[in-house]
Amino acid sequence: MRTTTLLLALTLTLTLAATATAASTTAPPRRAECPTGALCLWEREDFRGARRIHELHTTDIDSCVPLPPGTTAQALANRTGRPVTTYQSPECAETGEFETYPGSGTWVPASPYLIRAFKLWES
Repeated sequence: MRTTTLLLALTLTLTLAATATAASTTAPPRRAECPTGALCLWEREDFRGARRIHELHTTDIDSCVPLPPGTTAQALANRTGRPVTTYQSPECAETGEFETYPGSGTWVPASPYLIRAFKLWES
């Protein structure tokens, strides 16, 4: 009986230690810097790599804005106060993947597709 209790306690201790180690290595994605009133796009997931900042005063509303040729984004923060749609297509074609995000401070650490263009909406 004593051996069984000791083995059960040892097994429980090892299980808890393994769970704690796994939890400590899986940190939530960090929120990167993005100024208020801007749409920020990062070239890699989890807000890593080069960041592009698009502000309202330099971006046409309701117009397709392609990223520079050969570049894509995989993470975004929308702090414009307006909805934004990101597109897999560089022409904002709806035949590829696209997704609309609210403008109230949306942070997306991993887009489900490579972003090649976006469109900011009036409301």
